[in-house]
Amino acid sequence: MAGRYFIVICLLAGLSACGSTGDKKDVRVELSAMQLYREAKSALDSGDYEMAIQKLESLEGRFPFGPYAQQAQIDIAYAYYKFDESESAVSAADRFIKMYPRHPRVDYAYYIKGLAKFNQGHSAFDNLPSQDPAKRDPAAAQKSFQYFQEMLTRFPDSAYADDARQRLIYLRNNLARFELYTAEFYLQTGAYVAAANRGKYILEHFRRTPSIPDALAIMARAYHALGLADLESDVLRVLTLNYPEHAVIKELRGKLAQK
Repeated sequence: MAGRYFIVICLLAGLSACGSTGDKKDVRVELSAMQLYREAKSALDSGDYEMAIQKLESLEGRFPFGPYAQQAQIDIAYAYYKFDESESAVSAADRFIKMYPRHPRVDYAYYIKGLAKFNQGHSAFDNLPSQDPAKRDPAAAQKSFQYFQEMLTRFPDSAYADDARQRLIYLRNNLARFELYTAEFYLQTGAYVAAANRGKYILEHFRRTPSIPDALAIMARAYHALGLADLESDVLRVLTLNYPEHAVIKELRGKLAQK
């Protein structure tokens, strides 16, 4: 009987030892993950985004299911955004959204996507008066607009909602100006039908933007060049009613009077 008790005691002692070893191992893993995250956070805070990305990716690879994995993923998206790697930032944010759709900070992942595309292609020269961002390829701006809209649709009360709304206004105005530049190019090259259609597109898709009066003016000029007096008159009437000081009104009214 004593032998049986001895065996049971030994087994319990063995299990206890194993449990203790496992706990120690878990603690070591936790401490390693914590240290790696602290190093990554330190790199982020100091602006060393390349190092932060390396540390965060290492953390995610070594401890994919640990308590720091979620934070590492959203921080990677931010680090890529700050490192001007917009595609990688969007991919990292999308991965976070897919894995943690109910995370309390998932709105931030959507916001980062918009920011990454908002800044894509920007440079120090953009601050010069002669550099109009509306003249750049609008693809990134269109994506940014889409991402911010999606964020606001899903999270209208997000802490980032006000900033996203202001950026949407800015993007919309820039996209309207891009269309305006295109319409002006068509007008100058004699593609009057294309110019008028582009002006009409601005009226339909970019209402309440500063480009509306000039879009109307381009349409009026295009219709005048095409000899479409009725359409020209209609556009001038709208332009006069809403923007009575626009320079093209007097110019084209005079030409119509001469006919």
